[in-house]
Amino acid sequence: MEAEAQSSDAADLRLAERLRGLRRGRRWSLDELSARCGVSRASLSRIENGEVSPTASVLGRLAGAHGSTVSRLLADIEAEAPALVAHADQPEWVDPATGFRRRSVSPPALDFDCEVLLCELPAGASIDYPLPPRLGLEHHLYLEAGALELVIEGAVHHLRVGDCLRYKLMGASRFRALGRRPARYILVLR
Repeated sequence: MEAEAQSSDAADLRLAERLRGLRRGRRWSLDELSARCGVSRASLSRIENGEVSPTASVLGRLAGAHGSTVSRLLADIEAEAPALVAHADQPEWVDPATGFRRRSVSPPALDFDCEVLLCELPAGASIDYPLPPRLGLEHHLYLEAGALELVIEGAVHHLRVGDCLRYKLMGASRFRALGRRPARYILVLR
């Protein structure tokens, strides 16, 4: 358990450094980034200093402001992705606010156009993404377990086990796990 906590802390620090580097590379002040992503200057400072881990929603906003996806942002702090990604080597991130789990089954890589994520949203939890990570990002979401409500640019979709929703994201989205079981889904991004 202690090794996992140290690994998580190290990943949080690498993410903080990467986010600070992205902002500085664009020559944005914290105020400018705050205006672009809708996250307070104080929160951005705490995230960049490694004092707190960003939630899924905040990470989505930051990725959107930088014209990236959350997975690409997280992949930037990992080593080069091999062709074969063993289960033990698939990076997993847990949202500290909601308990949302996101496993990068097939992490983003320079030579590939898509990535595969295995996600689990706890029963009753919801995540709002006010900005798309990249305009027109293609999503294919397959629900494995539970029930899920997706609001894509105002259109409400209720998914049951076995359903697949395909969409290109141009605006805000919201994911909400319905019922008493977590919503477990596979998400392919391209």
